[in-house]
Amino acid sequence: MHHKADIVVAAQRLLPKHWLSRQIARLAESRVAWFKNLLIKRAIFAFDIDLGEADRSRIEDYHSFNDFFTRALRDGARPIDPLVEAIVSPADGSISQIGTLEDDRILQAKDSDYSAAQLIGDQKQAKSYLNGSFATIYLSPSDYHRVHIPCAGKLLSTRYIPGDLFSVNDLTSQALPGLFSNNERLVCEFESPSTGNFCVIFVGAMLVAGIETLWGGGEQPGGGNVREQRYDAAAYDFSKGSELGRFKFGSTVIMLFQADHCSWLETLKAGDEIRVGERIATLSTVVAADT
Repeated sequence: MHHKADIVVAAQRLLPKHWLSRQIARLAESRVAWFKNLLIKRAIFAFDIDLGEADRSRIEDYHSFNDFFTRALRDGARPIDPLVEAIVSPADGSISQIGTLEDDRILQAKDSDYSAAQLIGDQKQAKSYLNGSFATIYLSPSDYHRVHIPCAGKLLSTRYIPGDLFSVNDLTSQALPGLFSNNERLVCEFESPSTGNFCVIFVGAMLVAGIETLWGGGEQPGGGNVREQRYDAAAYDFSKGSELGRFKFGSTVIMLFQADHCSWLETLKAGDEIRVGERIATLSTVVAADT
């Protein structure tokens, strides 16, 4: 397995990943009917995509391949757990890793971890997450590609960090140390009266033709310098399960919570499939008692 993973990573190192992603972005935005319909049909076949949950079930109703890939679901397709103290999955996908930070180290794969400070790009900010909780969720190309907030919160800040665009699949994760803290990413920090501050981090990957948020629009691959933005907490106040943004291809979402603020469900483990709105954690007893 390790030998195969090493080969996969070596091959990716040789590829012009940002250039490829930009070209894919152009093709994916094409509105030429026969071409975008062909791309959509091929994707449905290759990734076994079910349009039964989508709000538009006919491929002709999508303006482009990206319009299809970032499709909304019909109302009620992803019910949000109503328990007040529930923290829910922000995405459809599979759990890559889930657990507790050891000091500021986040588990990436067996015998491999990385720094929270490097991931979020700010040492001072990272200190508030020492020994906190984390979950890494991988979205495959067949998954629903919109990202939702795991609990109610007000947007405090974002930080776009340019970087590599390696694939974020399991093979690459095993073989490439610091994968998530070196790939392009958008760090979004929120404030919640019940969970303290928490982060939802969009991690870019090869062929991901951009990350979009409801408040900031698109972050295109190869975006140059670190860009930071702070927000008035009253400007973007999200209820649990509200949509935050989307990926234009398969990628990864990482959540960070402060120490003693959430407890992952004991039944969850790496490899488990989860969906938006499903309960994945509960507020810690102390915090829940104080609210």
